[in-house]
Amino acid sequence: MSSTVDAILHRAIEGQRLGFDEGVELFRSATLLELGRAADAVCRRLHPEPYRTYNIDRNINYTNVCAAVCDFCAFYRKVGATDAYVLDREVLHQKIRETVELGGDQILLQGGLHPDLGIEWYEELLRDLKAAFPRVNIHGFSAPEIYFLTKVAKKPLREVLERLKAAGLGSLPGGGAEILVDRVRKAITRGKVMTDNWLEVHRAWHAMGGRSTATMMFGHVETIEERVEHFERIRQLQDETGGFTAFISWTFQPENTDMADVPASGAFEYLRNQAISRLYLDNVPNIQSSWVTQGPKIGQVALYFGANDMGSLMIEENVVSSAGTVYHLSLEEIRRAIRESGYIPRQRNVFYEYIDQEPSAERAPALAS
Repeated sequence: MSSTVDAILHRAIEGQRLGFDEGVELFRSATLLELGRAADAVCRRLHPEPYRTYNIDRNINYTNVCAAVCDFCAFYRKVGATDAYVLDREVLHQKIRETVELGGDQILLQGGLHPDLGIEWYEELLRDLKAAFPRVNIHGFSAPEIYFLTKVAKKPLREVLERLKAAGLGSLPGGGAEILVDRVRKAITRGKVMTDNWLEVHRAWHAMGGRSTATMMFGHVETIEERVEHFERIRQLQDETGGFTAFISWTFQPENTDMADVPASGAFEYLRNQAISRLYLDNVPNIQSSWVTQGPKIGQVALYFGANDMGSLMIEENVVSSAGTVYHLSLEEIRRAIRESGYIPRQRNVFYEYIDQEPSAERAPALAS
């Protein structure tokens, strides 16, 4: 370990904030194992409890119609495509019932940027779902969807968010962030929200007392500096609002996309990026493992690289799987992965509150030093 990297990692472990250049230096010079050790130390400082968490939800894509063109997306369809859809209400109800029967308390409701669905359609949808499932949190509509809806409705952002919240929207997912640098966004997408407006959607939601997550899809056309800039923009907004509950990153899945020639990033790069995110995002309380893209073993190893959460059971997932990723885990496999890592599994909600009964007899195995 170089003296420079050693000093940076020591500062992070002690709880001191890293600067932009230090983040870049970690990407360029730190080894995977030293990043993992430091990220694990920070994670244990922030989460000394013997638990690591998971949740049970379902990613329901209510439509695949999208007015944007994203080279990295294998899921979207244009209006009028033979396989374009908007889910019937009956189908939505059945999917939510199945989720509740499996112990879930939330649905992740996302779709494309549908030019024919106005704000009244979304309000009616939310009211219907909350009336049928009052205890289910609707974690719905990414910043690109919200921003696009303001254009369709010709309404201010605050009004759109207030109306959706009044109709039953519970929290916002962090989808559509990709890399929060306009050069990257312009290179891989057309007709989609740019960086400042993505952040403004979350800023406005947080100002209303709402909570959301932040995400990152990396391993395509971005530079190391642009990854750190992404972390920096998230950290700055979190300083301002405190509204992000968690950060989730995953590698770009190129199969079946217009960027299929881009080499897929592997587990090494995933773990490195996640570890640095834990070191850099000192004000974001939770880091979520991405076993959906990395598979169960690397998803488990991620618990030693800064993650304190195994993410969702993911009863259903359509977007990433359209790009060829097909990993699935049962509830018991998720719980076992946490136990084998030396922790006690606990079910949580989107706000990272435990919603299961506190274990009385179960003890955490001794953690590796």
